[in-house]
Amino acid sequence: MANEKPPAALGQLVLGIETSCDETSASVVAGGRTILSNVISSQVPIFQRFGGVVPEIASRKHIENVMGVIDQALGEAGIGLDDIHGVGVTYGPGLVGALLVGVAAAKTLAFAKELPLLGVNHLEGHIFANFLAHKDLTPPFVALVVSGGHTSLVHVKDYNQFQLLGQTRDDAAGEAFDKVARVMGLPYPGGPEIDRLAKDGDPTAVAFPRALHGQNNFEFSFSGLKSAVLNYLNQVKQKGETVSLPDVAASFQAAVIDILTEKTLQAVQVTGASTVCLAGGVAANSRLRAELTVRCQERAIGFYYPPPVLCTDNAAMIACRAHYKQQAGLCSNFHLNAIPGLRLGES
Repeated sequence: MANEKPPAALGQLVLGIETSCDETSASVVAGGRTILSNVISSQVPIFQRFGGVVPEIASRKHIENVMGVIDQALGEAGIGLDDIHGVGVTYGPGLVGALLVGVAAAKTLAFAKELPLLGVNHLEGHIFANFLAHKDLTPPFVALVVSGGHTSLVHVKDYNQFQLLGQTRDDAAGEAFDKVARVMGLPYPGGPEIDRLAKDGDPTAVAFPRALHGQNNFEFSFSGLKSAVLNYLNQVKQKGETVSLPDVAASFQAAVIDILTEKTLQAVQVTGASTVCLAGGVAANSRLRAELTVRCQERAIGFYYPPPVLCTDNAAMIACRAHYKQQAGLCSNFHLNAIPGLRLGES
């Protein structure tokens, strides 16, 4: 991330802070598009033995890590707090205890240094990771946000104008990946394990259901698919037959990706957009990227996605989103609080 120009010459410097779940992250972004630092302290090794995130433990680890991560981010960017022009922080959605740690740190720094405080919606942050990866990208476009806690289709009309087209009614796609991986005996986090295993399987081996398959229905449901996988595994075992885990992984993954791609392309048609952006942790899934790449190319639709480090939770995407909020004068006051159920587009 080295730059020949001094940080100040690259534009407005925003410090981003992200603590919505199990990553403690801080980043400095210049001009909304150039990453000067992006430090991520992951708690995944801690939660592997639990098979998922334990909120209380996550909150405590954020308290231990947040100031050290911020210091490291400033150091790697080659600046001090006096060089910062604004502080962006995730205030929802997420785990309430985890969010409160980041919000408290951001409010303290902003108050002490008399800096603008910029509360950022975590889902909007995921979408804005694409602006960091693709300097030529501008709105409008359709964004598919797919993570462990969220699955949403969004019409991004401008940098600060979003229309939520639809979202999951129950499990998010990433949550379904983790739950299915658990019943298959795969380690946490399950998404990358299923993606890896599926490469050796037959995606047509098992006919798993595709829910809410109707025309121009932009809502999602993955709980029934998760149950179908569990029922299939139990039935095979009861018959004394051998389960082909690669085939189950490939068939499950195909069912998820079919729905995601179909609804995304329908959203493009309805909105009249000419570009699709993929965002969130599941955006790192190789089959999802490949399928959307092919389907978009067939229709002459632009397709963008971030590199893996910007797919998972990180503060660079938060700083990027904060930059565009600050440019529009959308600053927060010091009553900013954590909102674990914050919806996209809300403030």
